[in-house]
Amino acid sequence: MMEITITSAAAEKIRAMQNREDGFLKLKWDTEGNGCVLNGIPTLWYVDAPDEDHDVLLKTNDMSILVEKPKMVFYDENVKIDYSTEAGMFQLKSPNQILNGRMAFRNK
Repeated sequence: MMEITITSAAAEKIRAMQNREDGFLKLKWDTEGNGCVLNGIPTLWYVDAPDEDHDVLLKTNDMSILVEKPKMVFYDENVKIDYSTEAGMFQLKSPNQILNGRMAFRNK
């Protein structure tokens, strides 16, 4: 099962960027404009509700996060969501690689 850790810097920035209290944080495999599911980009979304057919709610060390169950195959087993103050961007990392060093946050 996938395990997600959220650093304190990322958690603080996520809370600051949320535009409402009643939403859900989601790790979205965004394929918009990429043409193919294999060319997706991990993105953070803040959504009103889970997609009942695809999303699973995972607990992290800080807050729960939705992940698209069919897209979990694209992630490493252990990932970390961090925030780089130097880059001004979220980052998704694993022990093996940086999955997205400039991860966007979108309120949907």
